[in-house]
Amino acid sequence: IWSAHKIRFLIVLLMILVSALATAASSLFLGTLIDRFITPMIALEHPVFSGLLKALGIMACIYLCGILASLFQNRLMVTIAQGVLQTIRQEMFDHMESLPIRYFDSHTHGDVMSHYTNDADTLRQMLAQSVPQLVASIATIVVVFVSMLTISVWLTIVVIAFVFLIMQIVKRIGGQSAKYFTAQQRSLGAVNGFIEEMINGQKVIKVFNHEENAKREFDRVNEGLCDNAMRANAYSSVLMPVMMNLGNLQYVVLAIIGAALAVTNVPNLSISGISLLTLGSIVSFLQLSKNFNQPIAQISQQFNFIVMALAGAERIFDLLDEKPESDHGTVTLVNAKYTRDGTLTETNQRTEMWAWKTPSPDGAHYTLLRGDVRFDHVDFGYQPEKQILYDISLFAKPGQKLAFVGATGAGKTTITNLINQFYDIQHGVITYDGIDIRTICKNDLRRSLGMVLQDVNLFTDTVMENIRYGRLDASDEECIAAAKLANAHDFIMLLPKGYDTVLSGDGAGLSQGQRQLLSIARAAVSDPPVMILDEATSSIDTRTEAIVQKGMDSLMENRTVFVIAHRLSTIHNSNAILVLENGHIIERGDHAELIAQHGKYYQLYTGAFELD
Repeated sequence: IWSAHKIRFLIVLLMILVSALATAASSLFLGTLIDRFITPMIALEHPVFSGLLKALGIMACIYLCGILASLFQNRLMVTIAQGVLQTIRQEMFDHMESLPIRYFDSHTHGDVMSHYTNDADTLRQMLAQSVPQLVASIATIVVVFVSMLTISVWLTIVVIAFVFLIMQIVKRIGGQSAKYFTAQQRSLGAVNGFIEEMINGQKVIKVFNHEENAKREFDRVNEGLCDNAMRANAYSSVLMPVMMNLGNLQYVVLAIIGAALAVTNVPNLSISGISLLTLGSIVSFLQLSKNFNQPIAQISQQFNFIVMALAGAERIFDLLDEKPESDHGTVTLVNAKYTRDGTLTETNQRTEMWAWKTPSPDGAHYTLLRGDVRFDHVDFGYQPEKQILYDISLFAKPGQKLAFVGATGAGKTTITNLINQFYDIQHGVITYDGIDIRTICKNDLRRSLGMVLQDVNLFTDTVMENIRYGRLDASDEECIAAAKLANAHDFIMLLPKGYDTVLSGDGAGLSQGQRQLLSIARAAVSDPPVMILDEATSSIDTRTEAIVQKGMDSLMENRTVFVIAHRLSTIHNSNAILVLENGHIIERGDHAELIAQHGKYYQLYTGAFELD
């Protein structure tokens, strides 16, 4: 950030110094104007104003220089602030994309969004206003303090005494204000998170008549925000009037003491020597004292905004400090082909054949991607103290269809999450074509897997681009073929612009079944060797499901497929069905074998026991 805006920062500092010097110079020149031009002319019967007009012209030039410097400084600082904010937002988003799924499971979406909106905005305000104001105030205080010493040391001591009193008040009031501004930012994130959650769940709220409970819960979090904001702004609002009144009191005291010193002819000590106070020097000092108090008041005022911005910055840096998803894999996925002598090798062309490339000292070793996935005594828990899976051992040979059945919370989706390496297992090993998946680069691992989830996410773009999301280099013809395979082509053609229809609001204009069909088409166009279907047809009616199932069977042909299903009718043709209960595999076999066992699967299939 510094290197990108270094020249601009230096120019801003120069403009701040010019503005501070102009402020001090105008106040000092005011004394010269009174003593050398105005006072002598009072006793003249026919005064000559040429000298006074020239002096006023010089004074106007000094003010103009200060105004132009401030204007240029403010405009330049706004540009810097927006540039810095753009960089920070980009870094936040880039870092967010590297975070593990675990982070998003433990933070509400609204709270994460608050980093980009409220927290970033407080940072912008600090960079564009508070920081330059703070630097300008400090520069003004230093320049004005030196200027006051050139007029009177005695009067400067009085100013210092008042400043000490002001700083004690700022310390007490500002400390309380800072505490509540920090709490306000946290409360704001909580409110945003709650609102986002309620908006997403509005249909559920209305179905279960939960409106009043939702209102009460919102009142609770909103009350917390209101309380913290009220206390923070109460202390902030008190500070400025106190500062202004103390400044006015100081002005009166200085005028009385200065007049007394001038009338009694008390020797005046300054860094330029000993002399007597004049009317012009008193007026100049009074003006300087106002210029001295004003930046102190501005610092105290900006202090609250800086504290609030620092609270926002702390939340931003908390996000940036989150550990990114670690990837220690060295095995990569490459396009492959067989040479004439039957050797598997790498190629830059898409061949519809893939291989795992394992680096070694004597050259890369290639393993054909077949889709052989195995779990060997795997234990896992999302938290170390709460285990979810116990001693899971399973295998899916290339081209096999493996189905998981069990009650909600039995661990079915967790197994598919582990195949994608969204989470790290505690014990055991998962292999893919005989390779420990922990040694495979995560991007390459996930590129070899196609997923159709129960919760569909559609992006604000055309239908074609939403399907192409599965493989960005897919042609329009390939996307249309995938849509036909998923039985989505017919309803897409009925949309206003067909495949060019722009979807928004997560496909709000489509039915849940249509959204699911697009998700299946997206997986189809990626053409992966391994497919994971997590309740892929749960939102499709029975008639459509029968049609889609034919397309799904074509999609699953010659692929290793993991299916999670509550509708047992969709998994008859699975090579193996695994029944899970409380994180254990309690039964394994094909449909006929499990029916013959008269176990849990038999109870589920015959309706003696239903999945919850």
